[in-house]
Amino acid sequence: MPLADRVRDAITSALESAGLGEHVEHVAWSIDRPKRAEHGDLATNAAMALAKRAGKPPRAIAESLVGALAKSDVVASADVAGPGFVNLRLHPSVFHDELAAILRAGRNYGRAPAATGERVNVEFVSANPTGPVTVASGRNAILGDSIARLLEATGCRVTREYYINDRGNQVRMLAESVRAALENREPPEEGYKGAYVAELASHIRETAPGALDDVETLGRVAVTAMLRGIPGSATLPGIRPSLADLRVRFDVWFSEESLHRWGAVDVVMRQLDAGGFLEHKEGALFFKAPEGATEDKDRVVRKSDGTWAYFASDIAYFADKLGRGYDRLVYVLGADHHGTLPRLKNAVVALGQPVERFEPILYQLVFITKDGAPVKSSKRAGNVITIDEVMDEIDDAAGRKGAGADALRFFFLSRTANSNVEFDIELAKKKSLDNPVFYVQYGHARLCSILRKAGAIGLEARRHLPAADWAKLAHPDELAMAHKLADFPGLVSEAARLREPHRAVFYVQELARDFQSYFTRLKGESDPILPPDAVRAEAGWEARWDFGKTRARLAWIEAIRDVYAAALELVGVTAPERMDRPPTEEGAED
Repeated sequence: MPLADRVRDAITSALESAGLGEHVEHVAWSIDRPKRAEHGDLATNAAMALAKRAGKPPRAIAESLVGALAKSDVVASADVAGPGFVNLRLHPSVFHDELAAILRAGRNYGRAPAATGERVNVEFVSANPTGPVTVASGRNAILGDSIARLLEATGCRVTREYYINDRGNQVRMLAESVRAALENREPPEEGYKGAYVAELASHIRETAPGALDDVETLGRVAVTAMLRGIPGSATLPGIRPSLADLRVRFDVWFSEESLHRWGAVDVVMRQLDAGGFLEHKEGALFFKAPEGATEDKDRVVRKSDGTWAYFASDIAYFADKLGRGYDRLVYVLGADHHGTLPRLKNAVVALGQPVERFEPILYQLVFITKDGAPVKSSKRAGNVITIDEVMDEIDDAAGRKGAGADALRFFFLSRTANSNVEFDIELAKKKSLDNPVFYVQYGHARLCSILRKAGAIGLEARRHLPAADWAKLAHPDELAMAHKLADFPGLVSEAARLREPHRAVFYVQELARDFQSYFTRLKGESDPILPPDAVRAEAGWEARWDFGKTRARLAWIEAIRDVYAAALELVGVTAPERMDRPPTEEGAED
């Protein structure tokens, strides 16, 4: 049973023993960490919550609760604080039991069984396929993918979906821009510039010259090339490969054009017309907002020239996804889409669905800096900063593929979605503890290093320990970190519920900091985790060494490593087992 449940059950049993059991189920009460660690492991407001219903003063109930808890095998001690709070200290064995549970579950600790939650569609990125993946789209990709990971960790059946805007004026402008590049002239006023357009044009001329005769065909061919990329090109690696390098995958790539080709727009418009949500006026067709809508302005769905507006595609796309049986539709959108949300919500209501099924998540801007100065343009594409360019620069500095993805994911998720992100390329390239992603990854590598060194001297970590060994794990820092590990399932649940992956980043940063503090303090106390070389050089050292404590500590480190890696997995950051020792680090294991 999880630690939180054991504590709640212990308090409930104690309240029943104190004659208050009839009130417990009718009142909401909480168990939280006290503001100051010296006050205990946990605190509860149960006495104050029950006071009115029980007709007793809160402190009197609290004192009764403290007395009843004296027999608990979960709570070691309790005391009354303030108007009726009860501070709790738990038996070390409770933490030992939780560590054993972590070791049994491994990196699945904190995860709900698969396919036990809602069916959720998460649509994200969905950038126009008219250019490489930009840094701004990269934040969308990382946020959306991490939200999907969290939802999966809580048992949801998640579909990751990319909506390809492969129809309309932007695709025509891309085709016209390609033609202009081939004819050595300026693109249309609303067209696309940059080195990538010239490379795209040359690629199409070589691979599909027949497409150049028809603007619609050329647009489709150009979009396909933008999605797949040009083999060997640094300028146009392709939207799909770029996102894959960022560790972002999609289950569905949905074409906007297909909604029109297969008549989905016509069908949904007939449905809306039958419901009284369409009106002809001024030579166009308008969507009428449902009664009571926050935005009551009519919106064009078919223009006076007979062409469908983009909003018509939006409505048909909603209807398609709703028809696929999802319980919830999550949309990750830039903050500039804020003004479109009311009409999208109106469309959901007009389709006969609860507006709660539509869940938009807005995120703010990304600013790239280098050497303290803002970076405003790309060396490769000319007019945009691409995600590939940033990843490649960091990969080159780190000497390994994937370092750029780690840095971008970690930095972008170190801020809440409603905060701007300032990404310092030079900081992200540093192999020092000043670099937060390096600091966190190095913390995991250190745990692995300790376990390797233990194995090298015949002290492999065990995932099953007798109670006598666990009892040796008694250092306050060890128990505090065990408590921190026990918080992980609740963190996963809360981060998923709030759609806030930054919570996992903050959590793993705290784990790294706490272990570093423990590791440093232990050296100062001359109580090392492993027997030093000098100790093992002495005759008969084995008889003096506390192997039970070492076994318990190694199992504890194994549990930390499991949770550490699980937290990084939630945000898509790798957990390396080996890393170079930073120049400022002394006494590191590797």
